[in-house]
Amino acid sequence: MMNILSKKLAIPALAFALLSLGSCSKWLDLKPQEGVVAEDYWQTKEQVRAAVNGLYISLITSPLTQELFMHGEIRTDMVEVSTFAPQPYTEYRFADMLPTNSFSNWGTFYRIINYCNNVIDNAPGVKELDPTFTQADLDAYIGEALAIRAWMYLNLARIWGDVPIKLTYTASDEDLAAIAKSPQRNVLDAVVADLVRAEPMVRETFGNTAADKGKITRYTVNALLADTYLWQDEFQKATDVCDKIIDAEIFELVSGDASTWLSELFGQGNSIEGIFELQYDRQQLNPFYALFRQNAIYTAGQNVYEVLFQFDAADPENFDVRGDRGALSTATNMIYKYHGLNRTQTKSLEESYTHWMVYRYADVLLMKAEALNGLNRGQEALDLIYMIRERGNAMQGTDLNPGADDQQGITTFIVEERAREFAYEGKRWFDVLRNAGRNNYERIDLITSMIVGFAPPDRQQSMLAKYRDVNSHYLPIYYIEMQRSGGVLEQNPFYGN
Repeated sequence: MMNILSKKLAIPALAFALLSLGSCSKWLDLKPQEGVVAEDYWQTKEQVRAAVNGLYISLITSPLTQELFMHGEIRTDMVEVSTFAPQPYTEYRFADMLPTNSFSNWGTFYRIINYCNNVIDNAPGVKELDPTFTQADLDAYIGEALAIRAWMYLNLARIWGDVPIKLTYTASDEDLAAIAKSPQRNVLDAVVADLVRAEPMVRETFGNTAADKGKITRYTVNALLADTYLWQDEFQKATDVCDKIIDAEIFELVSGDASTWLSELFGQGNSIEGIFELQYDRQQLNPFYALFRQNAIYTAGQNVYEVLFQFDAADPENFDVRGDRGALSTATNMIYKYHGLNRTQTKSLEESYTHWMVYRYADVLLMKAEALNGLNRGQEALDLIYMIRERGNAMQGTDLNPGADDQQGITTFIVEERAREFAYEGKRWFDVLRNAGRNNYERIDLITSMIVGFAPPDRQQSMLAKYRDVNSHYLPIYYIEMQRSGGVLEQNPFYGN
């Protein structure tokens, strides 16, 4: 299932992560030391803290954010894949995926899961050895590991569908037995179980803004729960956990002022709107400069600005702040969100440390709107949608104006508004898939209409035929994993055996 290191290492692949971290990540001040063996490691609370900080290091030093962007955007109308892109990108883009495509490899997610399992399995024993290690601190550390593990499994479930569940640490290849896939619904149940367990354990605050935005808090856990409940169609539960975040009254939408919106949310990061952000800095740059700017792999979709954001031809000062010089640059078709310091200034390669946004307050409001619509509370859902639209100064031409009793119309409105609000944040494919799949794919038109919008004419019919088979919505299992499993893993039926 994954590339497991020897038992000799206490914390596989984290021991070498001795990063020199800048001011925005000073909470990562303890890290596992090189060469410490397992029997010498799990002795003190400081070592547990180092192991948990190592989990966060793994999130920013692994290919995780590149993969989250790819899986969330490459199959959508929001991007184009440039001529610089190697063949695996175009295969994924145009529904030509095979089990030999390296992008079907789930190794990144399972490696991080194994790091989490290491903490969950081994941290409790430290309390017996270190009398200064309190139960509250132990619970908080385990809660963080549970939540990160849950996030990884949520990603696996919505990218591959049915996947193996491994909830114990694997220290060596000899310990790793092939595990059969579990149905997606069981994987989501396991995600909820981890999050429900973690919610009372994790901290509400770490006492400083960078840690509160960059580490797992109770609000992160509730945002993850809301997201997962939406995938389970548990609309009342999703509403309830969104309300826990809203009622705390510590998050707000940043101002929609065009001169500050991008700078506050992305250029600087850790704003009052952020709930969980993967923290890059000058010592650990993000990977987006190469992906979006220097020999860019991805560019903005050709019709994103004109169709999704639109513009006011009569008044150039009237525009959606999330559009030009918000999400993208209309002058160059560059994905701008990760390079803009503000609307007029871009960052250099040395300044490429814009955070990866996992959840922010706008997401909570729109997740609640989706849940309320599922409960047939249409007017309440619309009130939240219009709150987001007002902040972004959405153009009148993008207002679908559905009635409060028009559940399907509100669904379409939410999906489109989420595309505007979270452009290039790795959410588009998952938003479309989640809403399309409800009630036995009652809204498969959300997928097929999107495909029609970006598929080249000579590929359109072939792509539509593939996407009408719902098994194609989930990736194949990488061929190497199939070989290693000795017949235990079953291939996604769309891709054969």
